[in-house]
Amino acid sequence: MKLNVLVDSCGWIEFFAKGALAEKYEQYIANANKRTHFTPTIVLYEVYKRVKLDVGEEKALEACARIIAHTTVVPLDESLAFEAADVSLSHKLSMADAIIKASAERHGAYVVTGDEHLGKLDGVKFIT
Repeated sequence: MKLNVLVDSCGWIEFFAKGALAEKYEQYIANANKRTHFTPTIVLYEVYKRVKLDVGEEKALEACARIIAHTTVVPLDESLAFEAADVSLSHKLSMADAIIKASAERHGAYVVTGDEHLGKLDGVKFIT
């Protein structure tokens, strides 16, 4: 069983927005630490964009600061780009979802998400 965790953008957004599924995501976020929790830069992009749109730049920066402080940020480098492209081709995923899945695989993490595209894959905890 994989012990490392990668919370997808939808999970962080749900958590910060105190949405209907926030409590379900909280168990994966509350004890986040840089040894076991990983966040691809594409997740930072998506969280910042959505939170800024919904509640403003200050809250978006606060949300991203929390993610950065409590998780290891995974940059998109050359090799991860190729891995993500292969994941995309294998599973017919969008670029963002493929980067997220490839990042999780690289770090031995499972993805926590409510995204149906990722939810059907191995190594994913689907939140509904």
